[in-house]
Amino acid sequence: MKDIIYKICPRDAWEQAVLTGVYEGAPIDAEDGFIHFSAAHQVAETAAKHFAGQSDLVLVAVNACELGDALRWEPSRGGELFPHLYGTLNVSTVRSTTPLPVGPDGSHMFPDGVPT
Repeated sequence: MKDIIYKICPRDAWEQAVLTGVYEGAPIDAEDGFIHFSAAHQVAETAAKHFAGQSDLVLVAVNACELGDALRWEPSRGGELFPHLYGTLNVSTVRSTTPLPVGPDGSHMFPDGVPT
């Protein structure tokens, strides 16, 4: 498993997390009981499937090793293992936050270094 995992979230939700120091997840995360993350090779498909056409998003990069036992790799789409955080995300564990704009073709434009 790669060390860096990613969370896509609305910019305003992330800004709120920065103010409080904790990200509690999106409504779907609360419903499922964990915060959904993606590995680098999964994040573009996650964006296309769950955030198609949505603008004003940020890509939050987290070192998976810093999340300890609260992070579990569990089967999801097609049985592939995805990182799920059972708990809240402490903002201090975040390595970077990058805008995730929508390109002219309607797909999200990922920063260099993130496979798409």
